[in-house]
Amino acid sequence: MSNSNDRNHQKDEELQTKNNGESNEISSEKSINKWKQNYLERCRDASIVRKIVFGLIVIITVLIIIGAKSAYDFISSGLSPVDPESDEIVEVEIPLGSSTSRIATILEEEGIINNELMYRLFIKVNNYANFQAGEYKLSPSMTLAEISELLQTGTVAKPSLYTVTIPEGRTIEEIATLLENNANIDAEEFIDLMLDEEYIRGLIDLYPNLLSEEILQDEIRYPLEGYLFAATYPIYEEVPEIDDLVKMMLDKSNEVIAQYYSEILELEQFTVHDIITFASLVEREARNEEERKLIAGVFYNRLEEGMRLETDPTVLYAHGQHKDRVLFKDLEIESPYNTYYVYGLPIGPISNFGVSSLESVFYPTETNYKFFVAAPDGEIYFSETFEQHRKLANEHLDRDVQ
Repeated sequence: MSNSNDRNHQKDEELQTKNNGESNEISSEKSINKWKQNYLERCRDASIVRKIVFGLIVIITVLIIIGAKSAYDFISSGLSPVDPESDEIVEVEIPLGSSTSRIATILEEEGIINNELMYRLFIKVNNYANFQAGEYKLSPSMTLAEISELLQTGTVAKPSLYTVTIPEGRTIEEIATLLENNANIDAEEFIDLMLDEEYIRGLIDLYPNLLSEEILQDEIRYPLEGYLFAATYPIYEEVPEIDDLVKMMLDKSNEVIAQYYSEILELEQFTVHDIITFASLVEREARNEEERKLIAGVFYNRLEEGMRLETDPTVLYAHGQHKDRVLFKDLEIESPYNTYYVYGLPIGPISNFGVSSLESVFYPTETNYKFFVAAPDGEIYFSETFEQHRKLANEHLDRDVQ
C-alpha cells in the first residue's frame, strides 16, 4: 500500500512539473509576443518621426533655397543695367547740392537704374564720390560703374534763378513765407501740401530712416515740422516744384541725421522723432553752443527727475503766435506741445534745428542745474533749486511765481 501511494505521489509531482513547464512556456511565449508587438510599434513610431523630420528638413531647405534665390535675384537685378539692349538716351538733370540718395532717386525715377537702394550701396562700397551737378545723357543700358563715372564729370547747366536761405529755428509757416518771398512759391499751396496725408505717407516711404508714423499723430500740427533742414538752397526753375524743394530739404536732414546713427542707437529711450523734437527745443531756447549744451543738460536732469520741462517756446507754439512775453495765463493752455502741461517731450518739434542743437542732445553739459530763465535781454540765468529759480523768474520775467 505504501509503495502504491509513493508511485501515485511521484506521478502527481511529474504531472505538476510538466504542467508548470507548459505554463512557463506559454507565459514566456506571451512575453516574447508582447515584446515583439511593442518593438514593432516603436519601429512604426520611429518611422513616422523620421518621415516628419525629413519632411521638415525638406521644407526648410526649400524655403532657404527660395529665399537665397530671391535675395540673389534682388541684388543681381539691382546691380545690373535696366536694359542691356536699349538704345534709348535719357536726358537727366542733377541739381546742385543733390545728395547721393537724391541722385539715386532721380536715376530710378528716370529709368536709368533698377533700384536706388542697391545703387547707393554700390557707390558706397566702390567709394564713388564728388558727383557733379549738371545735365547728363544716360541710357538704361549703362552699367552702374559707367553711370557713376559719368556723374563725376558734369558741369552746372545754368546758374540758379533763386537762392533761399532757411535759418535755424524756423517753423513750417515761417518757411512758407520765406519760399513765397524768395523762390516764387505760393505759401498757401506749400501749407496745403504740408497737410496732405497721402503726400506725407509717400515721403515716409522715401525716407524710412528719417520719417516715421509718429509724424502722423492726430494732434501733430504739421507732420514735417522740424524736418526741413536749415540751409541755403539754390533754385533753377522759374516756377519751382514744391515737391522738389521739400525733398531737397529732407535730403539734407537725412544726410545730417545719418552721421549720428551710433549716437541715436545709444539713446535707447528716444526715437529719431524724439531727438529732432528735443533739438528743436534747444534751438529755440539758446543762442550759442555753450548755452545749448547747458540747456540740454538741464532738460535731461528734469526728465530724469520726472519734472515737466516747462520751456516757454512750446507755449508760444501751442498758441500758434509769437509774443514778446509769455504771461502766466498763457502757460495754462491744454496742448500736447505745451511742456507746462505735459510731462516729457512735446508731441513733436516746434521748429527746425541746426547741427549744434542736435549735437547738444548727444553731448550735453553735465550739470546740477534743473532750472533756467531766458530773460528778455537775451541772458540765460541757471539755477539748481526752485527757490533760486523763483527769484530769478520774478525778477526777469515779471511773473508772480509761487
